[in-house]
Amino acid sequence: MIKYQYRGKGPEHLLALARNHERAQLLALFFTMLRIRMIEEAVESRYHEDQMKTPIHLAIGQEAVSAGYSAALEPSDYVFCGHRTHACYLAKGGDLKAMFSEFFCRANGCAGSRGGSMHLLDKSVGMMGSSAIVAGAIPLATGSALSSYLKDEKRVTTVFLGDAAVEEGVMWESLNFALLKKLPIVYVCENNYYSVCSPIEYRQPPVEICKKAEGFGALSFSVDGNNVLEMYEIAQRAVAHAREKGPVFIEAHTYRWRGHHGSGDDSHTGYRDVQELALWQSQDPVLMMKQVMYSLGYLDEASERVMREKIELEIDAAFEHAIHSANPVKEDLCKFVYSEGDTHVVG
Repeated sequence: MIKYQYRGKGPEHLLALARNHERAQLLALFFTMLRIRMIEEAVESRYHEDQMKTPIHLAIGQEAVSAGYSAALEPSDYVFCGHRTHACYLAKGGDLKAMFSEFFCRANGCAGSRGGSMHLLDKSVGMMGSSAIVAGAIPLATGSALSSYLKDEKRVTTVFLGDAAVEEGVMWESLNFALLKKLPIVYVCENNYYSVCSPIEYRQPPVEICKKAEGFGALSFSVDGNNVLEMYEIAQRAVAHAREKGPVFIEAHTYRWRGHHGSGDDSHTGYRDVQELALWQSQDPVLMMKQVMYSLGYLDEASERVMREKIELEIDAAFEHAIHSANPVKEDLCKFVYSEGDTHVVG
């Protein structure tokens, strides 16, 4: 039985929105989504080799959320996220070679081989970190926003979270504090309706998540997370509001095509209907945007092929970089290690 229907208006609405945007902007958004998709597929295709020494949580099917939202941010703005990190990291500009090196547990990984897929960061572009603990990044991001507020930096902090994160008390404690202090923060909930194998209806009462945030007094939006332009336009409003007036909550309705973790689709296990997955795949955010670009004459087979070849070359180079990078050494084991009572930091 199909539990969760696609909530958007489909490619027709995407086309209508596209007519209000410049060609360069549309191409950039499509490229970002396509790049995320191809990178995720490449990681998935090689994961069985068991050389990537990390659990992975793929964002295939959810690319429009990070791509659309991040396009509204300034380079100096900060981003935090939960365990499904890849799309957030890439959309904010995180270095692909450093990401792959982290997957391969190399010393030059973006977290120095210490974090793996669930703890990506690239401070040079404002990707400030992620947490494998459900809702763990939310108070960190709220603290970041408090710091920016106290320093009068006009920097917006964003935290991407899953639907299960709103089942943790720290979500609402953080939002409550942020509203009291009018902190420059946006909470972006990627609602894909499942936590591991548990449908949202088993975990939460039938109230839209954004309505819960609205009940605290936060400016809240419910967005088609497969429509990259709807996501981008709402993000622009949210970021502008957060920068000047305080917290915003966005619930982006989307769907993951793969299992909760690892590679491949696990729908055959029975926790979701394969027809439900097929329904959401028919509203593929990357394909819908591609169709719009072709319809407007902004993309054709030749130009799309050039895009794909560019991304493939980048992916191949990043894999080669990671594979041939140095492993961590024993002497670095205690670097960045802190313990209570130390008079100095080791390393």
